[in-house]
Amino acid sequence: MTIGLIGGSGVYDLPGLRHTRWMKVSSPFGEPSDELFCGELEGQPLVFLPRHGRGHRLPPGHINYRANIDALKRAGVTQLISFSAVGSLRAHLAPGTFVLVDQFIDRTVGRASTFFGPGCVAHVSMARPVCARLGGHLAQAADGLGLALARGGTYLAMEGPQFSTLAESELYRSWNADVIGMTNLPEAKLAREAELCYASVAMVTDYDCWHPDHEDVTVTQIIALLTANAERARTLIRAAIPVVGADAQAPHCACRRTLDHALVTAPEARDPDILTRLDAVAGRVLG
Repeated sequence: MTIGLIGGSGVYDLPGLRHTRWMKVSSPFGEPSDELFCGELEGQPLVFLPRHGRGHRLPPGHINYRANIDALKRAGVTQLISFSAVGSLRAHLAPGTFVLVDQFIDRTVGRASTFFGPGCVAHVSMARPVCARLGGHLAQAADGLGLALARGGTYLAMEGPQFSTLAESELYRSWNADVIGMTNLPEAKLAREAELCYASVAMVTDYDCWHPDHEDVTVTQIIALLTANAERARTLIRAAIPVVGADAQAPHCACRRTLDHALVTAPEARDPDILTRLDAVAGRVLG
């Protein structure tokens, strides 16, 4: 069982990571953000993908989310842990807090958000968009470390790359969103379609712009907290990976059978070219 990690460059610099190598994986959906960084942590295979590419080359709206998820699936990943920087929309979620996201609101535009389409139509459920089993392991590990982690929270995904206006920030607060970011969608939707167990750890760097007692968000502020959060993320990964890897229930998780009743196009009406592209994502149900 291979565990995938997706996030910033600071996350994969793990002490004790052995047999490391960069591996290029081609995808029929285009180029992933970068090569995959592979290694082992105490015998557990890990695959890491820098979401923005090494050196942070790609803005959120230009990330090829489909190629990223497809490449991770081709590399054997079955469980995917996402780390991302977010702004807080709640006073109690202070900078430095981690939030184990369990819901999303999609405000992105123009991003390819599905592997399926004309020639092979599928509808997957997003009512519970993350894997509760995988998230539970992360929460347990955070508790054991004494990390400030909030269990549950709604992530509003905005298009960016600009930060919110004050009016937008207040609107999202009225929608009961808890954190705001630019990268978890369509990532979470595609992970669901690819039948991956997916968990999202949102790392708070600022209070967005709504908080009257704090400065408006700046890149300098975010980078300073990104460094501190990356260290805490590495600590969380080291504590959680052995438990995640040893979970005998993982192969039987419902996330692994998302497509069982999702395909609606009759077999004789399916486009062979589309099916070829879906060999990794949906090969289990397409044969």
